[in-house]
Amino acid sequence: KRRMGGGLLETNNQLERFTKNKRSKKLTYSVLGILLIIGSITLFKTFAFFEEKQEFNVLKGKVPSHWYDMNLISVKVEGSEVESIPERGLYKTNVECTNGYGEWDYNSWSLKLTDLKENTKCNIEFTKNLSTEEYNKYIEAGKSLRRNTYRGKDITEYYNDGSLYEMISNGTFDDIYVGDYIVANGVTWLIADIDNYLYTGQDDNRLQKHHITIIPKYGFAGNYTMNETNTTEGGYANSKMVQEILPSILKNKIKPVFQEHILTYPNFLTDAVNEDASSSANWYNRQVDLMSEINVLGYNRNSSNSKDTGIDSQQYAIFRLKPEIIGFNRYEIYWLKDVTNRFGFSIIFEGTPSAAGADETWLAVRPRFLIG
Repeated sequence: KRRMGGGLLETNNQLERFTKNKRSKKLTYSVLGILLIIGSITLFKTFAFFEEKQEFNVLKGKVPSHWYDMNLISVKVEGSEVESIPERGLYKTNVECTNGYGEWDYNSWSLKLTDLKENTKCNIEFTKNLSTEEYNKYIEAGKSLRRNTYRGKDITEYYNDGSLYEMISNGTFDDIYVGDYIVANGVTWLIADIDNYLYTGQDDNRLQKHHITIIPKYGFAGNYTMNETNTTEGGYANSKMVQEILPSILKNKIKPVFQEHILTYPNFLTDAVNEDASSSANWYNRQVDLMSEINVLGYNRNSSNSKDTGIDSQQYAIFRLKPEIIGFNRYEIYWLKDVTNRFGFSIIFEGTPSAAGADETWLAVRPRFLIG
């Protein structure tokens, strides 16, 4: 029934609105409830996955970042507690861990942990009282790290203040890496390798000084030939390159920079050619030479035989780690010391192996020498 003033109609409308609101609230609560359940399940699974991953990492010996702190590791240097691990130096380490195993990695200068538990704790002691065996272990580990790491840092300051030669002569090579360079006398000199000729030689004439092998970033351009005529007679040792050109480069470009720090080393050089290959080689004391194919490429391509290689039987670390340095300049072409046949020597042609007649004049010279 409809009443005047709309009383009944108003009541019915209120009832209808109430019913709709009630249904809406039920639907909202239901949705919120479902979302809450889904969220709880997701959070639980995420936490479980994190716990599982954390445990997995621990079992694999990969320590979560919050594990590696001073609450779990005690560090002493010469008997005194310190708040951080010391910088790389002439230390031997003693590691003792509870509920796990710890070993000091001298190459990466860090703690290697295995068989970890949640309550693993380690004490590390650093001392400088090294035995001869421990000292040699440190030296070899540090050298291995530096020979296998290309850094490419300008270390001219070490050359200027003389500390470069201290780091070499004591065998620590503290802050010297392959690819580091010195800028002097208008040339960028690259560290091609470290101690790579140590103990090479024969009988009592062996190189026993720590050293670094140096090459220029780019070959020296000029009217440089291996011989005046197109012949390899006399091998590498008797070539114009060895007798005249390299001594001139040593005198005018290398000695003004490195002076008395240039080392004399024994080298096994070809000195005769028979048919199309080197037939004789002997020992010579040298201060500068061309590189071999193996020094640059890591293999022989055009070399006539093993006599051409001599002591140069290792690829320099710089070329192994950064092959593009073989030919920084796309158009750079330079001589190598390997005889190829009666008429030519090996060369690097735009980063690849090739050969050229001994009397060619359009090639550069990219020598190597040792300092210490």
